[in-house]
Amino acid sequence: MNMDENRRQMEELLEDTLGGELYQIVMSNPRNREKIGKVKIRPVMLKGSLLFQETAYVGDQVFHRNFEKEDAVERAAGYMSEDFKQCEIETALERATVLVSKRGRVSIKRKQVCREKEIDLSHNRTKSYILEEGRPVPFLIDLGVQMEDGRIIRAKYDKFKQINRFLEFIEDILPTLPKGRTLHIIDFGCGKSYLTFAVYYFLKELRGLDIRITGLDLKRDVIRRCNGLAEKYGYEELHFLHGDISSYGDEEGNGEPGSKKADMVITLHACDTATDYALAKAVEWGAEVILSVPCCQHEVNKQINCEELMPVLKYGLLKERVSALVTDAVRANVLEENGYEVQILEFIDMEHTPKNILIRAIKRGEKRAEEKMPVKGMTDFLHIETTLQKLLQ
Repeated sequence: MNMDENRRQMEELLEDTLGGELYQIVMSNPRNREKIGKVKIRPVMLKGSLLFQETAYVGDQVFHRNFEKEDAVERAAGYMSEDFKQCEIETALERATVLVSKRGRVSIKRKQVCREKEIDLSHNRTKSYILEEGRPVPFLIDLGVQMEDGRIIRAKYDKFKQINRFLEFIEDILPTLPKGRTLHIIDFGCGKSYLTFAVYYFLKELRGLDIRITGLDLKRDVIRRCNGLAEKYGYEELHFLHGDISSYGDEEGNGEPGSKKADMVITLHACDTATDYALAKAVEWGAEVILSVPCCQHEVNKQINCEELMPVLKYGLLKERVSALVTDAVRANVLEENGYEVQILEFIDMEHTPKNILIRAIKRGEKRAEEKMPVKGMTDFLHIETTLQKLLQ
């Protein structure tokens, strides 16, 4: 199938679905992640005319433009021809998925649905979340995020947005995960497990995927509570274990069946070098996806020594922030050396916390030893060596 035929199929699909019954179109999985990250299209009613609002996410910026149907079809088809490899279309009557292979072949799957949700055509509508406001979710109620009627507790609204933001990252990488078997996901340093429960609920309950999730943490009381909640909700494939990230799966009995293999590794706010141990485990197991939000980072701060940077490093706060950024830069590059395509993304708004970086890595190929020199040169210049570098040497 040539490019013209691919584009014609895409335009026909868009002609069928762009109308007042459209809920939204989401184009993701970009070919060039530095150019544009995601595009959403939804219908809006302006001055009595049906238009289609395009929302484009470019780096940290968001751009909105409105188009008539013909122009919206042309733009969306162009995006799928040049910029994206995945498209999800939701209407009141159907759900369509478009995937573009590495060779440019387009596959389209359409499925009829019965959707009771009213389509909102207002220009400035309330943001739509994966976990919707007003719809009670048991674990969100027990974890103190929602009230019994589904309303979000005001003091926990940032947590609610954070959970949904993380699920959007999960949604973007679903096409890269293996098909036709149980997916194993490990959450290292799961803590109270807001996000662990959310990932299970989203993938198992909402998407119906065959998954098994393991949460690991050092706090025994937290593990007991989380296991109790999982049992309460009937989440049979969600388990929480007490243990240390650095030794998980290394010895018989330390872990669980299949603990030396994971399709996705999540590490959220694992302190200091615990993040490095989690990343090293993921690489050693050949995990297809890694999602890591680093937390406290002291290792490089203790080592960094560079005369040329002393005008910066002599200030404690600046030294701390530079050290944290350097640490995550090293992690990203080491993952790339080991065959991963890596993005550094903003997890939550900077106004809530400066520690808002998410490292998203998707396995694309084999190790690339020839790319090690730039990182090694930088770490030698700064007189540092990270735990991740040592673990993956």
